[in-house]
Amino acid sequence: MLRSGRELWSAFFAAILITGVYGMVVFATRKIPSASELFGHSLGIFGFILMLMTETLYSLRKRSRSARWGRMSSWLQFHIFTGLVGPYMVLLHTSWKFNGIAGVTTLFTIVIVISGFIGRYIYTRIPRTSDGLEIENSLSAEALKSARRLMALWHTIHIPIGMALFVSAFAHIGAALYYATFLK
Repeated sequence: MLRSGRELWSAFFAAILITGVYGMVVFATRKIPSASELFGHSLGIFGFILMLMTETLYSLRKRSRSARWGRMSSWLQFHIFTGLVGPYMVLLHTSWKFNGIAGVTTLFTIVIVISGFIGRYIYTRIPRTSDGLEIENSLSAEALKSARRLMALWHTIHIPIGMALFVSAFAHIGAALYYATFLK
């Protein structure tokens, strides 16, 4: 269940740890790490890998009804954790420059994280078992119906934004490889 907020606290502490390492690099080099240097590039790569894991692993588990790879609630917590830590690392990778396709990708990333918080809030309003299955309750049938409609509407917005994010991210990666690597 998501009512404890464990995934949010874990993401918060991971972000503090990453910020500490980032701060040490800034202190040691006396400058903000460039996105194209080893540390900045590493932040971008690992952040993007976490974001890919966010998108693919939870979706695969959700659609695989026969496989028993753990409880859905645990996978959702993993989805939320990686969906916060990965984008944070990518944000640090930007070197606080938001130009071109990288800027568009950053904007999509910010929008998808905000959308994720909204989705998490809606999700926690629907009564569920510890496995994440919805509980049918005749006393709150109307509230449950409206929460389901809201969740369905949220999905129709969140998923296309996520797709746009990954299209722009792959375009950014392709452009970065082409201009920074292949042209040298």
